[in-house]
Amino acid sequence: MSETDNMLSVVIPVHNEENSIASCIENIHLRLECDNISHEILVVMDHCTDGTANVLSALQVGIPYLRVERNDGSQGYGMAVRAGLEVYKGDMVAIMMGDSSDDVGDLVTYYRTIVNGAECVFGSRFMKGGRTVGYPLHKLFLNRVVNWWIRFLFRLDFADVTNAFKIYRRHVIDGLKPFLSCHFNLTVELPLKAVIRGYKYEVVPINWYNRKKGVSKLKIHEMGSRYLFIVLYCWLEKHLSRGDYKKRGGLAENGN
Repeated sequence: MSETDNMLSVVIPVHNEENSIASCIENIHLRLECDNISHEILVVMDHCTDGTANVLSALQVGIPYLRVERNDGSQGYGMAVRAGLEVYKGDMVAIMMGDSSDDVGDLVTYYRTIVNGAECVFGSRFMKGGRTVGYPLHKLFLNRVVNWWIRFLFRLDFADVTNAFKIYRRHVIDGLKPFLSCHFNLTVELPLKAVIRGYKYEVVPINWYNRKKGVSKLKIHEMGSRYLFIVLYCWLEKHLSRGDYKKRGGLAENGN
């Protein structure tokens, strides 16, 4: 099967990213074109009030593979991603941020890994070969604490569950529904469900760069109870559901 038979959808939720989204989309498109990867870039506007819509309209003139949708539900990162996951067209879907914090070279690595047999690929910024640039110290501390706790609860050999940048085969996304998270806790719900339900995953090192423009949309003080809820929900599924939601004939495999 050639690479063009494996269409990649890149879902990018955005809320007021008029200063960052153009370079992000252009870099993704150019890299995927250079690597001859069939793709679409699906940007989901999450109640934007700035000039993001105008920037996207201008980009569509030169990038035919760019689609723009709107999150018509309540505002929130998770709701925007969920809107994109209802309408993407590819055989696999990667979720990326619109602030260029994710490395497009890593997106190609994800694609190659999933084409070679993985059902999902998770990136880790903290394993050997991964790195972060400009990560705020207070966020780094909280990140490490939360990820340690998740690893302990689920006995995972994977140190970056909370990272949003991941890729899934279409049948995996279908097997993880219905989604519960409306905000950034969706970044935890998706991989934990994939692991619990027995989909084959691999972990690869990735790079992360702090945004150069705009303001982060993650509000740490608002997310604690939401992360706690979804982690405990997944823990209860793992221990009490008796495998009702597991992939048939599948056991989770860690390629790390």
